[in-house]
Amino acid sequence: MFNSKKSYTVDEALSKIQKYCSYQDRCHKEVEQKLKEMRVISEASNQIIMALIDGDYLNEERFALAFVRGKFKIKKWGRHRLISELKQRNISKYLIDKALKQISDAAYKDTFESLAHKRAASITGVSALKKKKKLADFLLRRGWESSMVYEKVNQVFK
Repeated sequence: MFNSKKSYTVDEALSKIQKYCSYQDRCHKEVEQKLKEMRVISEASNQIIMALIDGDYLNEERFALAFVRGKFKIKKWGRHRLISELKQRNISKYLIDKALKQISDAAYKDTFESLAHKRAASITGVSALKKKKKLADFLLRRGWESSMVYEKVNQVFK
């Protein structure tokens, strides 16, 4: 049976992965997954990952900082969601804590307030209880702390 998957030399795979990492910060897990998809053997894979680290194409700390900054500012994710997503990518607790420290408490609260009020205003045509549930579910899915969520939900829909 003919196999249509291309096989790569170490240099070709390294070049391709360097482009992959240059386009956007990546974590080790994403790079390992990409190398598996490219069918690179594990010895070559380890060699490529070491070359990426040496060339500063792959940096977990930079990835964690950029990930938290982007997901917080653009997608308005709370700390629980950020921590969960970073853990899924095998980022260390030290780097997760360091990345979360870049979000000031004031910015965190302001983002939460604006997100909650904007979403609450868009929920229409249902009972007060359903409005509360919809707002709470939305905020919890985004990873905001449950104590903040329920306090805000009760404040908004008195």
